[in-house]
Amino acid sequence: MAKVSSAVDKVSYDDLYARWEKGNWSATSIDFSEDRVEWNEKWSDLQRNAALWNYSLFFHGEDSVTDNLSPYIDAAPLEEQKYFLATQQVDEARHAIFFGRFMREVVERGDSSYASALEATKDELTWGFRKTFERLDRVADSLRRDKSKPNLAAAITMYHVLVEATLAQPGQHFIDSYLNENEWLPGFRSGMANVALDEQRHIGFGVKMLSDLCREDPECKDAIADLLRDAMPEMVAVFVPPGWNLDYVRIFGFEIEDIYKEGMQSLETKLRSAGIPLEELPGPIPIPLDVDYDERARIGLSMLRAGIVGEKNGPPSRDPEVVALLFDQVRRQVDPRYTPPHPLTIQWDFSDVEPWHLHVNNGSSEARAGYAPHADLTFKCSFEDWVDVAAGREDPKLAMLKGKIRPKGSLKTLWQTQKLFA
Repeated sequence: MAKVSSAVDKVSYDDLYARWEKGNWSATSIDFSEDRVEWNEKWSDLQRNAALWNYSLFFHGEDSVTDNLSPYIDAAPLEEQKYFLATQQVDEARHAIFFGRFMREVVERGDSSYASALEATKDELTWGFRKTFERLDRVADSLRRDKSKPNLAAAITMYHVLVEATLAQPGQHFIDSYLNENEWLPGFRSGMANVALDEQRHIGFGVKMLSDLCREDPECKDAIADLLRDAMPEMVAVFVPPGWNLDYVRIFGFEIEDIYKEGMQSLETKLRSAGIPLEELPGPIPIPLDVDYDERARIGLSMLRAGIVGEKNGPPSRDPEVVALLFDQVRRQVDPRYTPPHPLTIQWDFSDVEPWHLHVNNGSSEARAGYAPHADLTFKCSFEDWVDVAAGREDPKLAMLKGKIRPKGSLKTLWQTQKLFA
């Protein structure tokens, strides 16, 4: 059968490298003198605080990805891929210098070293950012040990698709939009335009490499799907502003939902361009594709605010709508590859909210409030303890050993739940 050509096949690694040579720019030659006056004399305290928070995420992100690219170069199977990745590491270092200069010379954070500027801005980092980039560290370490194509595909997904395309690119568009509309910070604005061009090239490389890897090794799709399911619950919390102060985004003419929607659109588009659309990945899909982007953003932000996902800042909300959102997610996380051949019902008997049950039958699943007529397995626990397990804050086996979650019923069904829930 003849190979079906796609848009990504028309881009070569040599072409991507040539674009790098043509697009070189200097982070050290940018003039921040006008930016410094504007920052100190024309911007309000809220604008400065909001921008410092947002730009700090980029600064630390660029520093992290610079450090983590080496194993990608080693693991790339083709010389052309290695050469491009080497240029990307140069780009990321240049981006870190650009943001570091802005922090030191305009915001006046840190002294003469970039390390001091990183230290002076680390308190701006969100829980979601810390968790996401800790995962990037682990992914890079794993790639040093295992250079297989599936592991490389998962690592490219983490770096190029999640960090760059789903997080950084929408954040760049947000910053570019208000800077260009108001003609603010000319030095920083020019640097951001160059950063955006670099990131487009990096993302294009990642999409092409994922396409090639998945074509060469079908196990890559499983590795990508597993990575997405693990990383996205943390990643959704990256852009939560300090104290949920939405004025940090609104001061620049946006709503936080706008950034979330663009991130989800970017994720879906990049995977589809690589020939691996979300709906065709093995196992449960990590985001609800049967609702529009507005609803996806609403669901994600509602679960974050309620403490169902993200950082734990006290007991989760017990609002019935929030509980329903959680169990809709539980329903979606049933892995059709491991559903038993016979119908199965799991009951949650909570001590502090109304009970819920899940019915799985022939690959489909349905969650409902109330008691089921018959349950193969019942979990007795508080709602908070179950949320901690569902959010990955506590290991389910440890929760059972501590008596926080008390299973009753079929031991076979209890064993099956290890694979049933992705």
